[in-house]
Amino acid sequence: MPTERISFPGHAGTLDARLDLPDGPHLATAVFAHCFTCGKDIPAARRIAARLTTLGIAVLRFDFTGLGHSDGEFANTSFTSNVQDLERAVAYLDSRGMPPTLMIGHSLGGAAVLKATANLPQIKAVATLGAPFDPGHVTHNFAAALPEIAAKGEAEVSLGGRPFRIGQAFVEDVTGEALAPAIARLHAALMVLHAPGDAIVGIENASQIFLAAKHPKSFVTLDDADHLITRAEHAEYAADIIATWAKKYLALKPPAPPIGAPEGIVRSAEADPNGFLQDITHGTRHHILADEPRAYGGTNQGLSPYGLLSAGLAACTSMTIRMYARRKGWPLEHVSVDVSHDKVHAQDADTASGDKIDTWKRVISLRGALDTDQRARLLEIADKCPVHRTLEKSSTVITELAEAQAAT
Repeated sequence: MPTERISFPGHAGTLDARLDLPDGPHLATAVFAHCFTCGKDIPAARRIAARLTTLGIAVLRFDFTGLGHSDGEFANTSFTSNVQDLERAVAYLDSRGMPPTLMIGHSLGGAAVLKATANLPQIKAVATLGAPFDPGHVTHNFAAALPEIAAKGEAEVSLGGRPFRIGQAFVEDVTGEALAPAIARLHAALMVLHAPGDAIVGIENASQIFLAAKHPKSFVTLDDADHLITRAEHAEYAADIIATWAKKYLALKPPAPPIGAPEGIVRSAEADPNGFLQDITHGTRHHILADEPRAYGGTNQGLSPYGLLSAGLAACTSMTIRMYARRKGWPLEHVSVDVSHDKVHAQDADTASGDKIDTWKRVISLRGALDTDQRARLLEIADKCPVHRTLEKSSTVITELAEAQAAT
């Protein structure tokens, strides 16, 4: 995905940000708020942004004040200042003619987007991941330092192996915040995503957020994910769920297919550089995963490339048979096609070459009161399937290199 490195004014200085853009038409915009003391570049944020951009949704992710490369001192920030930074992020996007309609927040960032969205009528949908119902819950991360913070006004604490200075103003602000009124005022659709085994923010927080909200609202369990959603498969699952759900509320209008490509463009984008997982999209409405089995270094989260070819042959065969039976008015109740792929030596296929060739085996099941002649005819029609004909003929694959993109 193309990414712009940008900055915009926050409540106390400049905020460092990334604006992830779709490769194709821009159909909507989202804002992502990261977890407490995290940053815009955590894996969960990057993966969710990447998935949304395939739908034509641009995503702004930024470092809150005092974190990453953003200005300000973290010790002087608060929950209220995080909400203010979110409001300024929305204002920045408005100024660029990209008004956001989707807000996503992770952990304390989830609590912040709930608070901010209540005052942002243009937001149509908000999703939270592992968010606390009580923002003051975050103080358990540095509970041992609370007496020192109260006595000295601030103290240095270690969070995630990094030192941070926490001020008394932050503690008072976050513990005095109540989200229930803001959640009750939400005018946007809400999706709550949470892991039952979350050891940082318990699942009861998700229940409280869900119960405080009015419909439309949805709840999705993240199963055995950890609080930071560090495993790629969990982040991909969350991203896919949010993307699919958000389409209903953002009213995305699919763009016209490119000239010369009546069915649009199929794009395969690498989802896991350490394996082979691919994020495959067709336009803005269709999405599947491709992968390799674990035995071949993949994670087995999708069909293999040959599995996709087999699926194309099976689907086209079934459609062709149905179309013919429908036109003839024959009593075909159901059709299914099983396809397997193998490579066999050419001599096994009665050719003069010793090379291996591809062989697809189809097993067609027909259900209905069909006579013998009708079944035989439908078997013949299977060979008229366009994908079958393409596989039987030699094809030309034209490959060219896209223009180089500048590193960001």
